[in-house]
Amino acid sequence: MTNYQHYNWEITAEHKLLDLKLKDTWAYRDLLWLLVRRDFVATYKQTILGPLWYLIQPVFTTVIYTLVFGGIAGISTEGLPGPLFYMAGITMWNYFADCLNKTSTVFRDNAGIFGKVYFPRLIMPLSIIISNLVRFGIQLLLFLVFMAYYSFYGASIQPNIYMLLFPLLVLIMAGLGLGCGMIISSLTTKYRDLAFLVAFGMQLLMYGTTVIYPLSAAPEKYKWIVVANPMTGIIETFRYGFFGSGSFSWGMVGYSALFAIIVLAAGIIVFNRVEKNFIDTV
Repeated sequence: MTNYQHYNWEITAEHKLLDLKLKDTWAYRDLLWLLVRRDFVATYKQTILGPLWYLIQPVFTTVIYTLVFGGIAGISTEGLPGPLFYMAGITMWNYFADCLNKTSTVFRDNAGIFGKVYFPRLIMPLSIIISNLVRFGIQLLLFLVFMAYYSFYGASIQPNIYMLLFPLLVLIMAGLGLGCGMIISSLTTKYRDLAFLVAFGMQLLMYGTTVIYPLSAAPEKYKWIVVANPMTGIIETFRYGFFGSGSFSWGMVGYSALFAIIVLAAGIIVFNRVEKNFIDTV
C-alpha cells in the first residue's frame, strides 16, 4: 500500500526572470536579519578598534584628499571648506562602492551555503545592502558633525528644501549598487577575470564622479562623461541640498533614478537566470 505525503513547500527552478520573490523573502526575513548581523559582526571581529574604523577610514581619506587635491592640485571646492566638501562626496561614494563591491562576489563568497540549503538567493545581496546602511549611517553622522562645526565657524552653508531628496538618493544608490553587483556576480561565475577588474574599475569610476571636484570644475571636453555617470547627479544633489552650492537639476536626478531602475531590473534577470545552475560553474 502506497503512502502519500503532502508538503507545504515546492522548490522549483522554474520562475519568471524578473521575479523578486518578495513572498519567499518575507518568509525568510529572520534569515535576512541574521545575515545582516553576521556581516556587521564579522567585518570587525578580532579588531582592536572595531566599528571605530567606520569613522577612521573617511577621516583619513578626507585629510588625504584635502592635502592632495585641495592643497597641491588646487582644485576648486566652490567656496566650501575642503574637508567638508570631500567628506560629502566620500560619504555618498563609500555606500555605493561598498554595495557594489560586496554584492559582486556574493556567489563566490557563499557558494558553500548555496549548495547545501534552499532559501531565496536574493536574500544574500539584500543583506549586504542593508548591513552597509549601518556603516553609511555612522559616516553620515560624522559628516553632520563636520557640517555643524564649519557652520558654527561661519562657513557659507545654506541647507535648503532639496535636503528632503536624501532618502530618494539613498534608494537610488542602493539600486545602482545592488543591480551592478548582481550583474558582475552573475558574470564572474563563468568569467573570473571580471573579479580582478572590479576594484580597478571602481577607482576609475570614482574619478569620473564628482567626489573630489565639483561638476563646474570638470573640463568642458569631458563633462559629458561625468554627467553620464549616474552617481554624479546623486552627489551633486546631495551637496546642493545640504550646502546650497553646486549643480542641481531634476533631469540629473531623473536620469540617475531611471538608470538605477534599468540596472536593477537587468541585475535581477541575470541573477535569476544564473542562480539555477551557478553551483556547477562557480
